[in-house]
Amino acid sequence: MTMAPPRLSRSTVAGYSLGSVGTGGFATLPGLVLAYYLTDTLAVPAAAASVVVFAPKALDVLVNPMIGSRSDAEAARTGTRRRFLLLGALTLPIFFALTFAVPAGLSATAGCLWVGAAFILSAIAFSLFQVPYIALPAELTQDYHERSRLMSWRVALLGVAILLFGAGGPALRELGGGGRPGYLAMGVVAGLLLGLGMLASWSIAPRGPAVSTSDSSATHGFSDALAAARSSEPFRILLITFALQALATGAMLGAAQYVATYILDSEGAVSILFAALVAPAVAVMPLWIRLVRAWGKQRAFLLASGLFVAADVALLGLLAGHGPWVYAAVGVAGIGYAGMQMLPMSMLPDVITDHEERGDGAVRAGAFSGVWTAAETIGMALGPALVLVILAVTGFVSSSGDQVAEQSSAALTGIVLAFTAAPAALVGVSMLILRRYRLAAEERNRGR
Repeated sequence: MTMAPPRLSRSTVAGYSLGSVGTGGFATLPGLVLAYYLTDTLAVPAAAASVVVFAPKALDVLVNPMIGSRSDAEAARTGTRRRFLLLGALTLPIFFALTFAVPAGLSATAGCLWVGAAFILSAIAFSLFQVPYIALPAELTQDYHERSRLMSWRVALLGVAILLFGAGGPALRELGGGGRPGYLAMGVVAGLLLGLGMLASWSIAPRGPAVSTSDSSATHGFSDALAAARSSEPFRILLITFALQALATGAMLGAAQYVATYILDSEGAVSILFAALVAPAVAVMPLWIRLVRAWGKQRAFLLASGLFVAADVALLGLLAGHGPWVYAAVGVAGIGYAGMQMLPMSMLPDVITDHEERGDGAVRAGAFSGVWTAAETIGMALGPALVLVILAVTGFVSSSGDQVAEQSSAALTGIVLAFTAAPAALVGVSMLILRRYRLAAEERNRGR
């Protein structure tokens, strides 16, 4: 009789899950406040700000797959990915704080360059942690159900982190006095929290023996990672779906502060908007788990996406006016958002397992996670950049310090469309792509 693998200890589950404080926080807070920091504190024009927001993350298309393959090679040689995890955890807090530490005497152009350089370094530090972090579950346990347990806690902590940084980040900014001092206080405190969460995951990373010294990823890093993506059709479909939805949620997050300030007439309303989106996401997670058992992951994912689109369409009512109904509609979007976060992350291990079972090559988890995180990063970065492009086209006027510029009706319409129509269209396209997803494991487990 084959003995079942031992259950993961509570400390291991907690340590791994706390890594989501770092990954969720960094994925959320810059997308929510960075564009607004550039245009409404540093007086950077919207078009230039879009480049600063997008360009550093665009580098991840090259960097993340390389880190994935190199972490595979390191794990094969030493039996651990701990060095990558530690380096990311120690450097990200420094570069994140520097991103929001532009000295008061710098011009808008110099401030723009400062933010761009610091954000590039932050993105690289984040990738050093994030890519091997996603690869860890396969090394922490070989048991299918224990991996499910591990991922469920990770997603729960991810939701808490998104809520904490999404609602708490702007609050820290205001407690710090607003403006440049407020952003600096936010950057320092948030950076420390990111690093502490990452260190918790580093502390439980395996120190096992080396598996191999001849892993192909060690010599074919970047090309090997891309070959992995090309060789698996289910992975490609899931990846494109996930990337489009990351772009959609990034746009909604990036537009939220503008909606709060210029449509709801309250800069602080962004925290309420964010809480309305994420709080339901944490609460309804058990509902999505039950739906997966009844319908399968693909059908549940389509339902989650449909709810998100329906809520965005309802929010087009902001063109006519606003009221408490706005937060209810955002709450419905939050229910869909919960599924859009949990389901693709739980489908990714299914795709990797299917790829290995069909004998498509011994592709390691790092190669897949490198491509996956690159797509997520570029999608989240393009979201705020898309918002800034829409604002630039519709005539948005940037401002400096405490001055809030008067906006034209076209600019106000652009803000609403960036918050609603753009995300709805992107998720709608992703649903058409997701319908093509075919996986043997999906068929076997549907309705069971």
